Amino acid sequence: MKAVRVSCRLAVLFAGVVMASAASAQDFPSRTARIVMGFGAGGLGDIAGRAIGQAMSKHINQPVVIENMPGAGGQTAANAVARAAPDGHTMLWVSSQNAIAVSMFKSLSYNWSRDFTPVGPMATFDFVLFVHKDSPLKTVKDVIAAAKSNPDKFNFGTIATGTAQNLSTRMFISTTGIRVPIVTHRTTGEVMTALLAGNVQAAFETIPGAIGQINSGQMRAIAVSSTKRNPFLPGVPTIAESGVPGYLTYSWNGIVVPAKTPPAVVQRVNKEIAAAINTPEVQAKFKELIMVPHLGTPQDLEKMYQDDVAVWRKIITESNIQPN
Repeated sequence: MKAVRVSCRLAVLFAGVVMASAASAQDFPSRTARIVMGFGAGGLGDIAGRAIGQAMSKHINQPVVIENMPGAGGQTAANAVARAAPDGHTMLWVSSQNAIAVSMFKSLSYNWSRDFTPVGPMATFDFVLFVHKDSPLKTVKDVIAAAKSNPDKFNFGTIATGTAQNLSTRMFISTTGIRVPIVTHRTTGEVMTALLAGNVQAAFETIPGAIGQINSGQMRAIAVSSTKRNPFLPGVPTIAESGVPGYLTYSWNGIVVPAKTPPAVVQRVNKEIAAAINTPEVQAKFKELIMVPHLGTPQDLEKMYQDDVAVWRKIITESNIQPN
């Protein structure tokens, strides 16, 4: 008789959990939702996020606002979302920089696994290896040969140490066995200026960051970092197919919510984000921003993050970059 009572209590408890989850799912969206970003307004991610928020708000009949919280390498924004109610109304815009931060900071005030629940990926960005239009270098093999034959007169240009662009360059150097300096700059514009002046001979940047100069003919794309050709530079081969098998780096954007957000709410947010990205307006904005849509499940985003943590940690360790 006692066992029957325990079973009944468990059944009631389980039913209560299911009902609570269903109720939570029905409660979303019940008020203004916000997408928190760990960087300032006006950048590529911010513009894309506002387009997604506008499309999403029309579908859920609630405002979706963008809150920019730059500071502490993204930790300010992450902490704000980690402390928010786990009901789907507060989302955090994440990227490959979150995976890099694990190894670039001695300690983080948040923990991905403890504080967040993945919702799904949204977009990817490939990197491009490029040179000045007048450079004699036309292929990956040319770049490798030039760097090996005259390392004292060959420099790579990137933005700051620890960025995905910088780490992608370090991976290229390590994978190809060349030994040349990387000259870091504050902005992509400064990298372009260094190429024009001949202070660096090749550079790595995201395709969105370099495609304007490439399409105008000022710079020449050598290869892209992904495993397949990028739709925005279809005539440019990958680094892997150009003689460096296994080379792969890319950047991504995704959405997470506070830990303990009910699974039904997570799935609803995933569905609404995907619906927004699939609208003609957001598709057009992604094309304008040179973003490749990449939708998927919470598990897909978790895998992207964990894979990236391992890749970037290896590069940072091998490069002897000291955490901040």
